[in-house]
Amino acid sequence: MRSSAKQWISLSLLSLMLVKVWVIPLLYLDFEIRRQYIISNLCENKNRPQMHCDGKCYLAKRIASLDEQEKRQAEKTYMTRLIDQVMDQRADFTFTPPPVAAEILPKAGISILSTFTPRIAVDDIFHPPLV
Repeated sequence: MRSSAKQWISLSLLSLMLVKVWVIPLLYLDFEIRRQYIISNLCENKNRPQMHCDGKCYLAKRIASLDEQEKRQAEKTYMTRLIDQVMDQRADFTFTPPPVAAEILPKAGISILSTFTPRIAVDDIFHPPLV
């Protein structure tokens, strides 16, 4: 990519960022420049001069709408990122079980008691303490 193209791209991105930062100050500047027009035509309280609103109601509405728009944009951006993160198919998750070390013990001798030997159940419960 040539140097001039990079400069144009960087200048355009910089100007977009500056517009985002300077929106509210530009809104105040617009209000100050068009104050008489706003007072005479756009003010909600132009019929009640005793309130001394002088177009501040219009300015407050514009700032509130700008804040609401920024909140909606932030929520939309958050939801987009969340959905992209959840639906990301590039991530490959493989779960390998950890290796298990097992020791094979020699066979123990098992003595099997005959099931036909008579037993007394009381002897199994009541016996002297084992030491």
